[in-house]
Amino acid sequence: MLKPGHGAGFSANGTRNTPGDRFGPELTFARRMKELHPNEGIAIIKYSRGGTSIDQKAESASQAGCWEPDFNGGEGAGKGINQYDHCLATIKNAMSDRNIDDDGADDQLIPCGIVWMQGESDAGDVEIAGRYEANLKRLMDLLRAALRADDLPIAIGQISDSKKDAVRSEHIWKEGEMVRAAQAAFCEKDQAARLVTSTDGYGYSDPYHYDSAGYLDMGEQFANAIGALETRPD
Repeated sequence: MLKPGHGAGFSANGTRNTPGDRFGPELTFARRMKELHPNEGIAIIKYSRGGTSIDQKAESASQAGCWEPDFNGGEGAGKGINQYDHCLATIKNAMSDRNIDDDGADDQLIPCGIVWMQGESDAGDVEIAGRYEANLKRLMDLLRAALRADDLPIAIGQISDSKKDAVRSEHIWKEGEMVRAAQAAFCEKDQAARLVTSTDGYGYSDPYHYDSAGYLDMGEQFANAIGALETRPD
């Protein structure tokens, strides 16, 4: 049974998971997906790293790493961290587990969708934000290819802004509107993608993160988006 603990503070060594005391949208995502598919087993492969960018030129790339597959730069703890490679490794490890629920019967994982909530770290610079749509499309194409489904449904969470910058008392993400527009444009052009915009109504636990109620709603909205894409007409 899926439980809280797969948010900040979670860690894994490749064979054993150590839950933390936080959670993300996966809790209500799983619950809603089970409602939509009551007779099917559902597995979630979660890979997440806070503060990451897609663009390797973003300021955060040197600290948190980025999703650019060719990225090998950075400094200190973030040097050489490539989130795309780490994500592929996570997917490979999950796919290699033939008995996920430990019931003694072989399981087969069939990819059914991608949930993506990211973009804030690409919103600090106008040039980087201007590349976000192209960067997002390339990354989603690569992830679909890795999962061997070129029309795999994708739910994109639209970034929002707490407007609680402690120093400037204004927007946290300088070019946030550009990234939001890029996310919307990607979903408009990709028939197998949906934009989740409920994030604009969420509260915040700090200037950068939603509160619990927000994450709970986000998971449900992501599941509704994936469910709608699964049943879309050809």
